[in-house]
Amino acid sequence: MSRAGLVGFNRERTILRQRFSRRSFIQDGVGLAGLTLPTFFGLRADAESGSPAKSCIVIYLWGGIAHQESWDPKPEALSELRGEFQPISTATPGVQFSEHIPLMAKHSEKLAVIRSLNHHVGAHGGALYTSITGQKAPLGKAKDRKNWPSLTAMVSRFCEVPGGTPPAIAMPYLNYDNGALIQGQFGGWLGVDYDPIMMRTPAGKPYGGTSRYTNSELALKLELGRNRVEGRRTLREKLERQVGAQADFKRFDRFRQMAAEMLLSSPVKEAYDLENEDPRIRVMYGDHIGGQSMLLARRLTEAGVPVVQVNAGAGDLAGGSGDNWDTHRGHFPKMKKRLLPVFDRSLSALLTDLEQRGSLDETLVVVVTDFGRTPKINKNGGRDHFPAVFTQIMAGGGIRGGQVYGSSDRDGARP
Repeated sequence: MSRAGLVGFNRERTILRQRFSRRSFIQDGVGLAGLTLPTFFGLRADAESGSPAKSCIVIYLWGGIAHQESWDPKPEALSELRGEFQPISTATPGVQFSEHIPLMAKHSEKLAVIRSLNHHVGAHGGALYTSITGQKAPLGKAKDRKNWPSLTAMVSRFCEVPGGTPPAIAMPYLNYDNGALIQGQFGGWLGVDYDPIMMRTPAGKPYGGTSRYTNSELALKLELGRNRVEGRRTLREKLERQVGAQADFKRFDRFRQMAAEMLLSSPVKEAYDLENEDPRIRVMYGDHIGGQSMLLARRLTEAGVPVVQVNAGAGDLAGGSGDNWDTHRGHFPKMKKRLLPVFDRSLSALLTDLEQRGSLDETLVVVVTDFGRTPKINKNGGRDHFPAVFTQIMAGGGIRGGQVYGSSDRDGARP
């Protein structure tokens, strides 16, 4: 790296370190980037002095999971707010979860549950931006190079990895809100080179209404054979000379180069092939894109990818009959029959798998969402957007499990 490049690198890194701190996250509840980015950088820095954490898996629950029906049940709430579900005891004395995540209740001794998160954004797009970047969402929905970089972009910028290993991957698609691509998922002011590398799992039932081939540039290239990649190289080099200066082509070329490196020699290529996985483990995660994506995330981090983000619930979580977490209508039957059982199975499988393989302490798992849901149940039997308080959980990565940080009030309305 040139001296000028090194100065720029250090300046960016200094800005990021000054902008975020663990204390500011706990005090201000700024979301995923406010916690996971500095935690991740800190853990990787501490690794040199003995910290076990080496990678991070982010599970993003698109739509906004109801805290009352998951990690923060409210059995003492007013009757009109309480809802239909009952709390159950967890493996941690005094801590209760919803009755429809019984498997995760057994894992509570591994979890740090943060029940006092909050921000001020009531729309999905802005909430995702705030949760992923830790910054106030800008006006508008268009992708803008002035935006703050995503978590995966920042990790891509500052983590050094061997050739053929992406520093960060998002899967199995980007998040959209009413057809509009959401800000905060790209490289922002870091530039096109740090837009996310997208990968989709090669297995699992499709998401309802979402093509399995959406945003799959890298995944499709991974499925090309070595000979096909080599055979196209000459033609592509000619095209590069003609259009290589264009930003869109630069992004495409980054995917191509990464895919070629993986095909030729990379443990990531082996990790991508789920046929190499024990069939019993694949069944444990569930035969749908949500579960298989979590399995692939585990395999990729073991192959050396520092951060993998799984976007769970773009129109579907459980396969063709599923739904996202934006439960304005029919909240309770959707949560009970479609969403929670599938999510409970997949996330529990991930934690079990990591623990059995001896890699849980090396892998920080973070579950985050847009916001919580309203205490009040609307006329359509749903809960609406509620950023005033919500819950996030973490596991692994050397954190203290069996802990609850912060709380919400009796009705789940305020921290």
